Parts: sequence; structure tokens; C-alpha cells
Amino acid sequence: MNKDDHFTISKLTEEQQTELDTLLKEVIPAEKFSVQLEAMDSDASPFIITQPEFMRRMKEMQATVGGGMFGMGNMLEMYNLVVNTNSDLVGEILNTKTKKKQERLISQSLDLARLSQGLLKGEELTNFIKRSYDMIK
Repeated sequence: MNKDDHFTISKLTEEQQTELDTLLKEVIPAEKFSVQLEAMDSDASPFIITQPEFMRRMKEMQATVGGGMFGMGNMLEMYNLVVNTNSDLVGEILNTKTKKKQERLISQSLDLARLSQGLLKGEELTNFIKRSYDMIK
């Protein structure tokens, strides 16, 4: 390990990470997102969406070749959701007592991450905006 490498320790215990993982998977659709918990700088975004390199390349090939190549049309909408275990918001999600509020915080965080990647459109975007206004009333 050279001096430029740094390892960030998670603020959450193993048990808290398991609890968080379970909570997230109850709310986040598994067919669209692969959830990964990662200890990052506490100032980094709580939820970060990335597209797996393989999926990105397949999507590019499909656009070039055209048509539903290999019948993968739906699979191409698979993303990685990296959850920063050191984020204050993630800690708040874990420590919130009511299930309903936890679900709302997770949905809102996921939608913000989707919005930042240009993945929130149509009715989902409209619902997100309405929910945002309701939260700040």
C-alpha cells in the first residue's frame, strides 16, 4: 500500500450495515439496482448511481447495431447504487424510528441520485417534486 492509498473506516458496525442493507432492499427495486454499501468520506454523496461498465458497453452496442440484441432490452436498465455508510443522512435513515419515514428518506435519496444522473423522468419526476414540496411544508 503506497502513501497515496487511503482506507476509510465505516462509522457503522457490521450489524448496522446488515440492518441498513435489509432496509434499503425493502424499498429499492432489486431488478433495477444492485445495492453496495461503501465507506466513503462523510461529505461525499449519500447515494451514488453508476452503471456497470458491461451494461454501458452493451447499451452502446445495441444503439449502434439496433434492435433488442440478445433480448437484453430490460437488463440494460440495471445500475449500481453505492450507499455511503459514513454519510450523516444514511446514519439518520438507520436511526429513524418509523418505517414510513425511513422509506420516505430512502425513496427521496434514491430519487435525488437518479435526478443527478438524468434518470428521473415523467411521472416519477412529477411524484418526486410533489414529495419534495410535501417534505418542506
